[in-house]
Amino acid sequence: MTYCVGMVLDKGLVLMSDTRTNSGVDNISVFRKMMHWEQPGERVIAVMTAGNLATTQAVISQLEERTKTPGERRNTVYDAPTMFQVATEIGRLLRDTIDERQAANGAQGQGRFTASMIVAGQIKGMEPRLFLIYPEGNFIEASWDTPFFQIGETKYGRPILIRAYDRGMSFEDAVKLLMVSFDSTLKANLSVGLPLDMMVIERDTFAAGHQRRITHEDTYFQAISAGWSDSLRNAFNELPDYSFYASADETA
Repeated sequence: MTYCVGMVLDKGLVLMSDTRTNSGVDNISVFRKMMHWEQPGERVIAVMTAGNLATTQAVISQLEERTKTPGERRNTVYDAPTMFQVATEIGRLLRDTIDERQAANGAQGQGRFTASMIVAGQIKGMEPRLFLIYPEGNFIEASWDTPFFQIGETKYGRPILIRAYDRGMSFEDAVKLLMVSFDSTLKANLSVGLPLDMMVIERDTFAAGHQRRITHEDTYFQAISAGWSDSLRNAFNELPDYSFYASADETA
C-alpha cells in the first residue's frame, strides 16, 4: 500500500508521497513513487504511483522509451503538446500494461496487477493541471469542486484535507497541511511509511521547485506530529462533557 496526494493551489501544485513497499510485514522496503521530468522554461511534469510496483515501473519505463538504444531515448512526455494528452498517453500505457499482465497470468492474475497514478504539471502557455488516472486508463481532472487527489491508503488523511484546504493558501501552509495528513495516515496504517517525498511546482516556473525527502530524523515533521497530537487532545478535552444523568435537552 502507499499514500500520495496532489493538490492544486492558486500559486501552483504541491505533491507528496510515501516510499514504503511491502509484500508482508517481513518484506518491507523503500522505493521512490514520485518521478518528474523538466524542460527548462517549457514544461515540468510529475507522476506519483500507487499499486503493483512492477506495473507502475513498467509504465514509467515505457514513458522513458527504455526499449531504445541510449542515443535514441526520448521521454514521450516531452512530445505531448498539452497536459491532457500527457494524461491520455499515461492512461493508455497503464491500461495496456495491466491488461497484458493479467492476460499473461490467467485467472490468477485478475486484480493482482492494478495501479493508479496522479499526473501533475504545466506546459508553457497553459495552466497548471492535475489528473487522477484509474487502472482502466480513464482519468479525471482536478477542479474547483475537487482540488486535490489521493491514491493508495486515502481514508485516514482525507478529513484534515477537507477541513483545512484553501485554494489561496501559501505553499508553506499547504506543505504543513499535507504533513498532518500523512502523519494521520502513518499513525493508522503500517503499510504507509517514511521517508516521504515532497515537491512544489510554482506556477509559470516550469521547474520542480522546492523538493525535500522527509525522514525519521526530520525535526520539522517530528514537531508537526507531536503538535498535532497535542492539539487533538486539547480540543477533545475542551468539548462539552457528556453526562448520563443530564436531560436530553441539556446534552443536545
